[in-house]
Amino acid sequence: MTVIGLDDTDSRDSGMCTTYAAATLADRVAAAGGTVERTLLVRLNPAVEHKTRGNAALAVHCDLDAATALGLVEDVLAMAEIDDPKTNPGAVVADCGPDAVPDPVADHSRRAIRELLSIDDARGLIDESGFAAVAEGNGRGLVGALAAVGAWRAFDDWTCECISYRERERWGTERDVDDESLFAAADEHYPQAWDTVDRGERYAVAVPRTPCPILHGIRGDDPAAVRAVADAVESEPVAGRHLFVTNQGTDAHLRDETLANAMEGGAYRVDGTVCEPPETRAGGHVFTAIRDGTDTLACAAFEPTKRFRDRVRALRVGDRVTACGEVSDGTLKLEKFAVRDLVTVERVTPTCPDCGRSMESAGRDQGYRCRDCGTSQAEKAERRLERDLEVGWYEVPPCARRHVAKPLVRGGFDAPTYPER
Repeated sequence: MTVIGLDDTDSRDSGMCTTYAAATLADRVAAAGGTVERTLLVRLNPAVEHKTRGNAALAVHCDLDAATALGLVEDVLAMAEIDDPKTNPGAVVADCGPDAVPDPVADHSRRAIRELLSIDDARGLIDESGFAAVAEGNGRGLVGALAAVGAWRAFDDWTCECISYRERERWGTERDVDDESLFAAADEHYPQAWDTVDRGERYAVAVPRTPCPILHGIRGDDPAAVRAVADAVESEPVAGRHLFVTNQGTDAHLRDETLANAMEGGAYRVDGTVCEPPETRAGGHVFTAIRDGTDTLACAAFEPTKRFRDRVRALRVGDRVTACGEVSDGTLKLEKFAVRDLVTVERVTPTCPDCGRSMESAGRDQGYRCRDCGTSQAEKAERRLERDLEVGWYEVPPCARRHVAKPLVRGGFDAPTYPER
């Protein structure tokens, strides 16, 4: 077996797509007499500053010998948008099966989804492992390419995506996709296929808005379901279609951590108690904060998360939560949260039992009294709170979900879930 890793062939401005390069490579492997066992689409650390939109690296698992595979990948890398100075493609060819990559390579894959890694370290590990590599520019693509090589051994939760590609002459033009057929197919095959559309925002999530070759990408847990959705969509002609195995929708980027150890640029799952009332600020962004002991962390639901902000606004000081997201500029950008315990009563000024009027303070530490009736009460009264939240998990809508973030509909969470569709 041979594993071929690819990364950084695309451009924010000029288009292209590393999934397209990988699909092309898979076709060329087959044309050369090889068999492709699978093609991996691996989403890396979403906090990387120089990433393109999805920060995806790709791997092709095949039975060609490494020397033949290297020749094919060199030709495919020529498709990269190297006129863009921010595009620095790289490829790694490993002469072993995906289950047999060395331990340090699998560790590199785990770290590449959660940390910022250096080009020099990647080059050193490639040489140490005896792998072949080819790169353009500064070689940054080697970091992701090596991560793609080790990903199959590093992770065990995988989903799939069926990507349909446009005819070459249509790249960069407006896509012709019939929304009604897309929404209907998404409804028919949900939840086996998820994040295809956002029903609340009436938004076609599966259809990109960039100048890349992709017409639409259908994600889910069932290969048959994602293919069926893709087949049912009425659109401009489809030039090609490829099924990828992917870590999308798995939360592979999240680490369980304490507030004290949630560092800048990482993505975490942290526990705390709401310590600041949610506040809507300029731009429609909603901010709050959580505390654990003496440690606090600001949390935010930004405007693109749309109706999720109402969930955050419904929080109250004293609610216990688990919050998930990336820490940036000292603030955790919420992707989902779980309510663990809700404040259900509040302390209020007592009401006089005789006349029904609100009592007044009798002075510092002297309780409350009714001026008219003379009745008194030592402490504030408790009043039951009606809450718009229940214990359980809440998430951003599909239109705002990061590729690697796990949708609640996939299950496996430790409390009731309230999935967004």
